[in-house]
Amino acid sequence: MDIAKTYLPKQAEDKWYSYWLKHNFFRSVPDEREPYTIVIPPPNVTGVLHMGHMLNNTIQDVLIRRARMKGKNACWVPGTDHASIATEAKVVTMLKERGINKKDLTRDEFLKYAWEWKEKYGGIILEQLKKLGASCDWERTKFTMDEDMSEAVIDYFVHLHKQGLIYRGVRMVNWDPQGKTAVSDEEVIRKEVNQKLYYIKYPVSEELKDKSEKSELSTFNFEPSTQNFVTVATTRPETIMADAAICVNPNDERYLHLHGRKVYIPLINREIPIILDEYVTMDFGTGCLKVTPAHDLNDYELGQKHKLPIIDILNDDATLNEKAQILVGEDRFVARKKIAVLLEEAGALAKTEDYTSQIGFSERTNAVIEPKLSMQWFCKMKELAKPALEYVLDGEVKLIPEKFVNTYRHWMENVRDWNISRQLWWGQQIPAYYLPNGEFVVAKTKEEALVQAQAIDPKLSIDDLTQDEDVLDTWFSSGLWPISVFDGVRNPDNAEINYYYPTNDLVTAPEILFFWVARMIIAGHELRKQKPFNNVYLTGIVRDKLGRKMSKSLGNSPDPLDLIDKYGADGVRVGMLLCSPAGNDLMFDEKYCKQGSGFANKIWNAFKLIKGWQVDTNLKPGNEVAIAWFESRFNQALTDIEDDFAQYRLSEALMATYKLVWDDFCAWYLEMVKPVYQQGVEKQSIDKTTYEATIAFFENILKVLHPFMPFLTEELWHDELFGEREELDCCIVAQLPNNGQINTRLNAEIEVVQQVVEKIRNVRDTKQLSPKEALPLAVKANSAIDYNKYQPIIKQLGNISELTLVTEAVNGANSFIAGTDEFYITLDIAVDAVAESARLEKEKEYLLGFLKSVNAKLGNERFMANAKPEIIEIENRKKADAEAKLRILEDNLAALAN
Repeated sequence: MDIAKTYLPKQAEDKWYSYWLKHNFFRSVPDEREPYTIVIPPPNVTGVLHMGHMLNNTIQDVLIRRARMKGKNACWVPGTDHASIATEAKVVTMLKERGINKKDLTRDEFLKYAWEWKEKYGGIILEQLKKLGASCDWERTKFTMDEDMSEAVIDYFVHLHKQGLIYRGVRMVNWDPQGKTAVSDEEVIRKEVNQKLYYIKYPVSEELKDKSEKSELSTFNFEPSTQNFVTVATTRPETIMADAAICVNPNDERYLHLHGRKVYIPLINREIPIILDEYVTMDFGTGCLKVTPAHDLNDYELGQKHKLPIIDILNDDATLNEKAQILVGEDRFVARKKIAVLLEEAGALAKTEDYTSQIGFSERTNAVIEPKLSMQWFCKMKELAKPALEYVLDGEVKLIPEKFVNTYRHWMENVRDWNISRQLWWGQQIPAYYLPNGEFVVAKTKEEALVQAQAIDPKLSIDDLTQDEDVLDTWFSSGLWPISVFDGVRNPDNAEINYYYPTNDLVTAPEILFFWVARMIIAGHELRKQKPFNNVYLTGIVRDKLGRKMSKSLGNSPDPLDLIDKYGADGVRVGMLLCSPAGNDLMFDEKYCKQGSGFANKIWNAFKLIKGWQVDTNLKPGNEVAIAWFESRFNQALTDIEDDFAQYRLSEALMATYKLVWDDFCAWYLEMVKPVYQQGVEKQSIDKTTYEATIAFFENILKVLHPFMPFLTEELWHDELFGEREELDCCIVAQLPNNGQINTRLNAEIEVVQQVVEKIRNVRDTKQLSPKEALPLAVKANSAIDYNKYQPIIKQLGNISELTLVTEAVNGANSFIAGTDEFYITLDIAVDAVAESARLEKEKEYLLGFLKSVNAKLGNERFMANAKPEIIEIENRKKADAEAKLRILEDNLAALAN
């Protein structure tokens, strides 16, 4: 391989991704191995890659590549979600651009255009994921409206209906006036909005002199007295025409005189009662609440309780209908402004105030959500939620981090019936068929529906049946995802579902814990009496360095493909994971990707260094200590990394790998063993033992790195440095190294040696000495460390001319402490006693603070009762070391004072 000056990611990425695909490394079929299965959270078919996708899919790819390298049959199923509302909106927009109105099309005509759009744009995001290195089994790619997937959804609907868990009825729903459909709670985005609070005066009916004659609003007496009107504060004056009552708290002494009375609605003069309910908060607003059952969920429930009439004054597009009596046909927001003027002219508007409150917006169309009573299909959730809650509470399904268990419990214990119908054409059409008399039957096909219908009326023909126009909520179909991708709904005992299900890990966002995760657990139990996955790894929200959620509207979200182009896929993957602890928001900064790219080049430079060595068989091995140490340190790091992965601490696992490579291997090991530079020599000579050990270490490092940095590692894996490779001998399927023995004493002693070298370098820096100037070093060993053993390392890395063991302090020398041992460098420069004393005092102050914190921990009864013995031992060792260092510092300070 011709070695480039720096790593060139574009060349490696295209080459190796194609190679992996060509040789079917991502492909999985059932066999005798242990399966490891992940199903992708299917991105919307309308979507393009954003930072959240980058994080989520990087984590999944790390997990799947690691499982593959552990010898498991790794299966990562990709796919997309049909996203009813978003896709239909995209298609409607496309049609408008062509001069076509959806209203002028039949359902079948519209669906032809929808499929045309899907085929053209629907696969974009999956192609983008390939740029990231996602090692999905692309032959398994599924779409939630594939024929078999849709059939599974219909089967599930029919199954639940037969169980009595699906019903049809009029309920309050979230209505999107632009999409003209109900939407789920998840599809409602709450935003703080600046509004006006309108204080409206409702005349008390008994105060009117002659109701039969005084019907004009100008005749009402709106004097500022609570005896003849009540004042109600509302942000929605356009809905007063739908008011069914005014409600006050029965304990509110201000309104005792109004109990049993009635008021008139301004502008339309309809009489409504004053009702009593402790639901009303006395100290909020005026203490009076207008009750509009058709246009507010809480008002609806209050209306049901008090048997109030329901008056819906809004059309599906949120314009006022005939029941409003005034401003018929006006948009709700236009009507708001006009009614405010009419109320003011009539003297019925006491005042307005600026007011900030949260408003629901449709995630797909950004229209303000309208609470609306509508005939919809619902799924009974309480019965279904109980076993789904138990899976999590019993630990069969682990939520990572565990803090989300309480959130999940709260949702599932307070679950409401789920509105599963959508007033759209794109999606799985509800399999309910209406008879001419208004009755309906539910069946998988129209032919099966006819059999049921003829049991009601034998004269009916298939043409007499009309299928429900609505489609099912997208979440209803995606709730089947881990089962349906393996055809486990239609064929519940097939080989694939039995092999791959339950899946292992699900990686998703906390905001869809209830809307998607819970529903998959529900479906898994309902259809298979099994959990759908073992673990749910919940990622955080990707935010910018100011803490703002990344979004196109804020302009603070980089294009992931631009980042890959700039820093390479490996650099971006590392950058994402460096700052992504599970369940906590990721404060993304592009500098992390730059750091990832720099890490790739560090590895590349280490490779170039080793590549520049040549073996001299005449050289005797001289790096046994360094080799033994790195082998031990590698095994220690491997143990830590394994533990991090077991706890799903992926960010920590990457950081442990990063430090192993950058610090231990590059900064220390290679510096310990590299040949002395010889000018004019193309390749530096090294003994065979060191050379072979170093290459073996580097190969193992590539394996550990591969899940995080697949392209760079595969590129280096195939270099001639590691010998000739077979066609299928690739890093992607190399077996991860097994944990070996850890020499804890050697590791600890090398840590002290590293401190010695760093402090020698610090002396050079502070005294402005040349790195090339060899210095003498004396050691007063208070520990059991044999410094003769480490003399070659200290001499090489510290450029020490001689290392002398002494039993007394060396007067007039520059001193420092490493571990509990004392070191002295004698220079021709006089020691500044004042400056040295100040340095030692500063070090003493630090050690006293450190010792105080250790003593506090050891003096804490709770810590001592709960901590593991090995942790307590570590703390006691810290205390002993600190006390030993303090004694040495005190002696050195005393010597300087004399």
